[in-house]
Amino acid sequence: MIVLDKSDIIETSKILVNKTSKGVLYLMRKSIIPMLSMLFLFLLLLMGACSNDEQVEQEATQEPEQTQSEPVEQEEPELPNVYPLTGERTEQSVDNRIVAVMVNNHPKARPQTGLSQADIVFEILAEGNITRFMALYQSEQPEQVGPVRSARPYYFNTADDYGALYIHHGAATFIENMLKDGAADYINGSYYDDDGHLFERADFRRAPHNSYLQFGAVYEVAEEKGYETTAEYEPLPFLDEQDTKDITGSTATEVSFNYTSTPVRYVYDSEAEKYHRYNGQEQTAELDTEEPIELDNVFIIATHHEVVDSAGRREVDLSSGGNAYLLQKGKVQKIQWENRDGRLLPVRDGEVVKFVPGKTWINVIPESPGLDDVQITE
Repeated sequence: MIVLDKSDIIETSKILVNKTSKGVLYLMRKSIIPMLSMLFLFLLLLMGACSNDEQVEQEATQEPEQTQSEPVEQEEPELPNVYPLTGERTEQSVDNRIVAVMVNNHPKARPQTGLSQADIVFEILAEGNITRFMALYQSEQPEQVGPVRSARPYYFNTADDYGALYIHHGAATFIENMLKDGAADYINGSYYDDDGHLFERADFRRAPHNSYLQFGAVYEVAEEKGYETTAEYEPLPFLDEQDTKDITGSTATEVSFNYTSTPVRYVYDSEAEKYHRYNGQEQTAELDTEEPIELDNVFIIATHHEVVDSAGRREVDLSSGGNAYLLQKGKVQKIQWENRDGRLLPVRDGEVVKFVPGKTWINVIPESPGLDDVQITE
């Protein structure tokens, strides 16, 4: 039997306690460290999940970002129809028949009414040194035109070539007979004089400078006479918008020439890009509104004139062609003119020179002195 004294027991106890503590610590380390690792991993996963939830919630509530795109410039659709005498496009019907009206140009008949709305105006000598106008209306129809004057063969032949109704007031018997025989579809104002429907006499002027056509009645009266009031026309040759910027020629700010001692003048307005017409210093304008005549084309043609009777009546050759000037956009071109299918056209080396879309004035002058008498200011 082993007998332990007190000191041995105390020492033995210390050893046991020490070993037990180390074992407990060892066991704790072995079990707690993995647990702490798992807890840390769980916290990381939890934080990630919360972060994802917040991001999803933020994306769900966030306004979608507006992307700014530059507006696409859309071209306006081209209007389907073309007025045959002006080349201007429109959505309106263009099959109304051309109306040609003889307009007085005596000094006592100025200023006239309705010329600003004409698509084309022909200016040709009548008797003496006084010119007369024939105004062609198709794209616009004024309320009144006038004063209206008598017929001449070279005018109504030209009207017929353009497929127009020819309106005049009076004619010599042999000229009236030519019309009755079918030279042109015509309406003679002498048969409707001051009827208050087709013609009216103005009280501020004296005859024969005061007879005015009431345009609104023209087609009605034409139908009563059995004439067609609609027609299909081949448009005159016109430049497109880009080509009008490339017109060549010499600068022409003013052009003048003489039928009488008072020159006809065309003065270029560079802002409007149009020519204004003058008789001497008197601007050609509307009687009621004083609206000036503004022209996109001035076509000056020289041809043979011949006096054929004691009254001073003339024959004017509008078939053979010849020399010409064409004014457009402040430029003048020396070219030729030809009658092609009844229409007077500018030509260079056999090729048609196209018109600028808009209104045209055609001056027919005697071939002697012809273009040599035309003064051009740069």
